[in-house]
Amino acid sequence: MIVKKNTRWDFRALFAVGILLVTTLPFSNSYAWEPTRPVDLVVHTGPGGGSDLLSRTIATIMQKDDLIPTRIQVVNRTGGNGAVAAAYTLSKKNDPYTLVMVNTVWIANSLTSKEASITLHDLKPIAELVRDPAVIAVRADSPYKTLKDFIEAAKAAPGTLKQSGGSVTSRDNLVRQLLQHESGAQWKYVSFQGGGERLAALLGGHVDMMVIEPQEAGEQVRAGTIRLLARVTDMPLSGAGYENVPTLAEAGYQASPAPQIRAIMAPPQMPDEAVRYWVDKFKQLKATDSWKESLHDSQLEDSFTDDAGLARSIVSVEKSLREQYKIAGVPVVR
Repeated sequence: MIVKKNTRWDFRALFAVGILLVTTLPFSNSYAWEPTRPVDLVVHTGPGGGSDLLSRTIATIMQKDDLIPTRIQVVNRTGGNGAVAAAYTLSKKNDPYTLVMVNTVWIANSLTSKEASITLHDLKPIAELVRDPAVIAVRADSPYKTLKDFIEAAKAAPGTLKQSGGSVTSRDNLVRQLLQHESGAQWKYVSFQGGGERLAALLGGHVDMMVIEPQEAGEQVRAGTIRLLARVTDMPLSGAGYENVPTLAEAGYQASPAPQIRAIMAPPQMPDEAVRYWVDKFKQLKATDSWKESLHDSQLEDSFTDDAGLARSIVSVEKSLREQYKIAGVPVVR
């Protein structure tokens, strides 16, 4: 006698075993590529600069929160306002072990300098991370209580008041040019190489006003040595001394300088599987408590977007800068 097997029972048994195996196996992400040795994160500034500090924060959090199996090491390639770092990154074609921190300075230089032959369009986008807010500051003993006070004084005595700042293509000067264009006021611009020099000129009474990042201004705000007239961001700022600082619009002006983005890019021709890996890892970074705390402490604006979003941001910033350089009388070379 032939006994038929209970195929229905066998199917149920196999299904149950399968469920048991799935639910008891440890969950793990599966990537087509992941690093097996240290990764270089290239920075165009020296140690202590904004991009350098943010890059080191990324490296620390990636390791502390076990986001990647290897470590990230920050590599400073200074010179040429990003030209040296750009050339180095471009030379690393196909290399999934090289990333680079970029910011709006890279876009500004490529638009205004013939020597800056490498543009962000030559690199692969990974993720936009943050945008840098800024504030307009005067000394605490200044007679100017509001931005309108300063601008009205500049209108009454054209070319008498002074502002410290960076290069003529920097946000500092663009804020000045846009406000002058809108208000009809005129004041001088004194360029300094470093942020410390710009702040020292204000505190020493050599200039009357400056545009400064909240992180740089924090110590002086807490010490009560500077007064903030307006903020160059719509993001509310936190901490003592920042609570009631108006936006430019709230202060009565429509000037809207191009945003200062900080983003991660990669060498050209990086393999797609590596690009996808890094995009996912920076998404995971954004979700960590460590990253959120870091942004809060440094007063940076979370503007995270993936590689496609970063590509759009670059085009948008370029467009804004072109329009604002035209107002400022700064020649555009490409």
